[in-house]
Amino acid sequence: MPVKSVTVRVPAKVNLQLSVGPKESDGFHNLVSVFQAISIFDDVTIKLSEPGAGLTISISGEQTHGVPADANNLAAKAVSLISKEYDLTVDAHIEIKKSIPVAGGMAGGSADAAATIVGIDYLYSLGMSREEMVEIATQLGSDVPFMLSGGTAIGRGHGDQLTAALSRGTYHWVLALSTVGLSTPAVYAECDRLRAELEIVEPQTHEALMQALLAADAPAVGAALVNDLQAAACSLRPALRLVLDVGQEYGALGAIVSGSGPTVAFLVADEEAGLDLAVALTSSGVVGSVARAYGPVAGAKVIT
Repeated sequence: MPVKSVTVRVPAKVNLQLSVGPKESDGFHNLVSVFQAISIFDDVTIKLSEPGAGLTISISGEQTHGVPADANNLAAKAVSLISKEYDLTVDAHIEIKKSIPVAGGMAGGSADAAATIVGIDYLYSLGMSREEMVEIATQLGSDVPFMLSGGTAIGRGHGDQLTAALSRGTYHWVLALSTVGLSTPAVYAECDRLRAELEIVEPQTHEALMQALLAADAPAVGAALVNDLQAAACSLRPALRLVLDVGQEYGALGAIVSGSGPTVAFLVADEEAGLDLAVALTSSGVVGSVARAYGPVAGAKVIT
């Protein structure tokens, strides 16, 4: 008897490092990215429909603005790729309950795609290996493979060639969320514009960050956070500079625009410090809303 439905929980991510190489002839950039999966989750439920019904999608939850409920959703694109690869006809409804901010540099769309790969594999008993899942994920975007595994990892190439980072400890985060997203292509274009006269070298892993993660030294991790897209995100959204300054003024160990932004992630010493910073940011009036999270957590996994 086939399983009728499945729910997969998948986390958000923050970038502890995002180093961007020169623009290549294909328009892309080689990256070195250190990802950490954190405890803000989307739940993706896939229910089998009647034969011939095709694929439908609905979006619910706190973070739904601008999320497509059609073939443009990365979850639908994941289904399309798997259908071709495995000669599968998928008649199903996908319900995405969103808590991960949209267009916030936290891989919300990529997370949903990863959850869909895991869910379709489970629902249709495909028996996909981790390598086969990653192969599908890589075609969908540079963040999708990491959302399958979670934890803390180093991404190279376009961010999709992953190796686990040697990391110890639990890290506490306060996230300053924006009501309006930033376009990733626009941020990369601005980064290229700002660096047009500079000689850009191929990116490398930030050694101080890797040593700090291995030592579970949160203050050293905070000091080593780095994002080459941060200047571009701040150029397009100048208010982000004020958010970064306010968070550090109120005692954050480190502050970084996550990915292409506009979410700003503050590393704090512990849960109590996180609560204090969240209150301070909220009362400062420079932040739309805040969330608290910890990491690392596991990637996409079946919960029902």
